[in-house]
Amino acid sequence: MSRSRLVWIGLVALTWAAMMSFGGVAAETVMLYPNIFHDAPASLERAREFLTISGPSDYFPPLGASVVLLGIAATVLTWRERRLRWWVVAATGVFVACEFLFSVVFFWPRNEIMFVDPVGTHSPQYLRQVAEEFVAGHRVRLVGGAVTAALAFTALLRWARRDATRGR
Repeated sequence: MSRSRLVWIGLVALTWAAMMSFGGVAAETVMLYPNIFHDAPASLERAREFLTISGPSDYFPPLGASVVLLGIAATVLTWRERRLRWWVVAATGVFVACEFLFSVVFFWPRNEIMFVDPVGTHSPQYLRQVAEEFVAGHRVRLVGGAVTAALAFTALLRWARRDATRGR
C-alpha cells in the first residue's frame, strides 16, 4: 500500500472518530443533560436508575482512546507533510487537552460524587453545586470536540485537494 493511501486512510479514520466523538457529546448535551441535571439531586437519582445497563461511560472512553491513537498515527503519517502536520498535531492536542485531561481532572471527580457515591452521601445543596459545575465545564468539552473535528476535517480536505491537484 502506498504512503499516500495510508495518509488518506489515517486522515479519514481520525476525522471520522473525531466527528463521532463530537457528535456524541453534542447529542448527550441536548438529549441527556436536560434530563440529568434539571432538578438535582432528584434528577441525578433518576439518571442513576436509567443508566444502569449502558451510559456515556461505556461509549466515550473507547471512542476517546481511538481518537487519541488515530491522532498519533495520523501525526506520524503526516509528519513529512508540512501543510498537514500542524493541523493533525493541533487536532490531537486539543482533543487530549479538552476531552481527556480536562475530563480526568474536572469531570471524573464530579461523576464520582453524582453517580458513584452512595445516595445520601452528599447534601442536596452540594449535589446541585456539583451538577451546575459539571454543566458549566461541559462547554469546554463541547468546544474542544468541535475544534478537534474541524481541525481533523481541515487536514483531510487539504490532503484531498493536494491529491486532486496532482491528478490522483
